[in-house]
Amino acid sequence: MLIAENTKLALTSLRTNKLRTVLTLVGIAIGLFSIILVMTCISAIQSSFEDVFSSLGSTNFIVQKFPAVMMGNDWRRYRNRRDLKVDEGERLKDATKLPLYVGIYLGSGGKVIKYGNEKTNPNISIVGENLDAIYSNVLEVEEGRMFNKNDIDLTRPVAVIGSAIVEKLFPRQSAIGKTIKIDDKNVEVIGVFKKRGSVLGQSRDTFISIPLSLFKKYYSDEQSAQFIVTAKSKEAINETVDEVTGALRTIRKIGPGKDNDFEIVTNDQLVQQFNDVTKYFKIGAFVIAFIALLASGVGIMNIMLVSVTERTREIGIRKALGAKNIVIRVQFLLEAIVLSLVGGVIGIILGVIGGNIGASVLGVPLHIPFDWIFIGLAITSFVGILFGVYPAVKASNLDPIEALRYE
Repeated sequence: MLIAENTKLALTSLRTNKLRTVLTLVGIAIGLFSIILVMTCISAIQSSFEDVFSSLGSTNFIVQKFPAVMMGNDWRRYRNRRDLKVDEGERLKDATKLPLYVGIYLGSGGKVIKYGNEKTNPNISIVGENLDAIYSNVLEVEEGRMFNKNDIDLTRPVAVIGSAIVEKLFPRQSAIGKTIKIDDKNVEVIGVFKKRGSVLGQSRDTFISIPLSLFKKYYSDEQSAQFIVTAKSKEAINETVDEVTGALRTIRKIGPGKDNDFEIVTNDQLVQQFNDVTKYFKIGAFVIAFIALLASGVGIMNIMLVSVTERTREIGIRKALGAKNIVIRVQFLLEAIVLSLVGGVIGIILGVIGGNIGASVLGVPLHIPFDWIFIGLAITSFVGILFGVYPAVKASNLDPIEALRYE
């Protein structure tokens, strides 16, 4: 009852001094707005990227020339590495026992796909896959079929295409059985991949998969290949990584003590590397919010000290009528906490809205960072308590006789 009564008194006091209250609320709201805005954006992007990373599969890992995440000029350290070759992937399969599959990929980007008078933008990627890559691939074929061993062995000109290509070239008809042109080479569409959506505005459906043998015929195998290795179970993935690493070092004649000239990329590593990148943005947002809230806390203390001065006679009357020091203390402390929480809630609401607007602009799903909302509320409550204690103690320690004499 004491808390409920004092909360009503606090709200009444805040309504009485509207301008002063609003100015204080703005400072608190800006502090929470900044951190919730950034955390909402980062959480939305992080959730979207984790969905992408999970598409690799919990039992798969990738062997490639470059690291999955590079910062600044890191690429200069890796550009002189030897390319991974198709024959190395084939020898890797023969040299290892733990992998269930050793898929081999070759890729080429920036292609224009044509069908009749229609054509795509020059942003289509062509991927050549061997049979193991098909087995290890977690992509779903929504219509038609994936190519098989005969297609690969006979170098048949067939392809499975992404849904974005279907939307562009075949908006009102089925793509199955149609002949498209890739660099003026005829290829029959035998399947369509299930739509995967986009990340940061970049579509994940602008690609075509063809047999590896056909890719080598149409293009070459001079570029660096990528191997996708499937372990027999999630529990066996670390052991499989060790075996593949050792076998590939032997195949590529890497001497003892020398660093690997290739990268092993797992789902967990991708998530960890992404978190390592985003943590600096989170720290920066937290520091900015802390400074803003610190300034707001000083404002709360100032407004509460002014309030104590203005209400000195009121405090004297309440104490003369029997109000104990703890009652006066709780009254002014709750007023500071309510002031802080109201500003915090406003900042959180605006931050979530602003963050999701930013997420929609970036083309990632909307997200509500419940963890940071609770953290934000806890921080604002702490600020209210920290900067409200001194004015509350000062009010409770007023001498009732001197307070009644105050004009």
